[in-house]
Amino acid sequence: MFRENINLTVVFVFLSLSAAIQVFYYLWFYLSLCVFRSAEVKKSTFPVSVIICARNEAENLKAFLPSVLEQDYPEYEVIVVNDCSDDNSYDVLADLMKKYPHLRISNVNKDPKFTHNKKFAQFIGIKGAKNDILLFTDADCQPSSDKWLETMASHFTRGTEFVLGYGGYFRKKGLLNRFIRYDCMTIAMGYLGMAIRGIPYMGVGRNLAYRKQLFFDKKGFGSHSHVISGDDDLFVNSNATGSNTRVEFSHASHTRSVPSSSLNEWIRQKKRHFTTGPYYKFRDKFLLLTEPLSRIIFYTTSAILLAFHFIWQAVAGIFIGRLVIQIIVLRLIQKRLNEPDLLGFSLFFDIFSPLINAMIYLSNFRKRPSKNQWK
Repeated sequence: MFRENINLTVVFVFLSLSAAIQVFYYLWFYLSLCVFRSAEVKKSTFPVSVIICARNEAENLKAFLPSVLEQDYPEYEVIVVNDCSDDNSYDVLADLMKKYPHLRISNVNKDPKFTHNKKFAQFIGIKGAKNDILLFTDADCQPSSDKWLETMASHFTRGTEFVLGYGGYFRKKGLLNRFIRYDCMTIAMGYLGMAIRGIPYMGVGRNLAYRKQLFFDKKGFGSHSHVISGDDDLFVNSNATGSNTRVEFSHASHTRSVPSSSLNEWIRQKKRHFTTGPYYKFRDKFLLLTEPLSRIIFYTTSAILLAFHFIWQAVAGIFIGRLVIQIIVLRLIQKRLNEPDLLGFSLFFDIFSPLINAMIYLSNFRKRPSKNQWK
């Protein structure tokens, strides 16, 4: 009995430490999205180049590109890099060019002797851009308003090199859609919250802006050109700092993307995204690993201690205290990021998502994706 109590005391210590870490992340990083207020910025008139890379995206271009081309902004161009498409993307873009003179197209033709990933298409778009401020999104993305471009560009005051925006997914029926939206939201809680606290570590290509001059000054994607993903997050991770990065997450600045329609499709997408993790700075890898690991420890130790009824009042108090903080912060964040109907599901997903992500991440070591996989 004495030895058992000693062992359970050690478990209680781990519970307390993991709960403290969880509360720290919620109150320091995540809550910052709810209390942060951007500095007053003047209405932007900087000329902007919007860059979209597309491969076999004819239907999405037809559906979503007009909302990019019809932004309420005085001077901007939209560059679509039509990368080796074999559907009717060219015809769709040709029709749109007749209506929108600020649409430009770069066609990349297939070459059996030269295969490439998305970074090459991105480089083509960046090199051809006329303006220094570059705003990136995807072919399957739709801005939430005609003020998207203005809200993102307005942060490019002196010294600003990056602006990180929120790119969510369209709301649809089904548990998978809710989990995809939850996963996207919690990732944003991390990268936006950490950027607000002066530790920017990534952005998402669905809604990201930076300067063309910076891209070439830092030699573009050179240091990670061999990685199949990372045209967005690795470039941010390598070059963003607390002083040169701003965040924008007003509802008008959001974009919405088409979510994966099947679990296998989502898993393939996550596996591709996880290929960039090993290339992050050590500080960022430590912070990103600590939160889900502490969450696993928190739930595991809580279950063990409650099963043995070991000082269960204290255990229940810690568990409920962390739960109350979590509910309050998540409720505020869901309102801020316009992600309704997720709160109840979030509490359920919170338990299992670290294990799901860990399994997907580890599966990359068994079979690595093709070097030149595009998307």
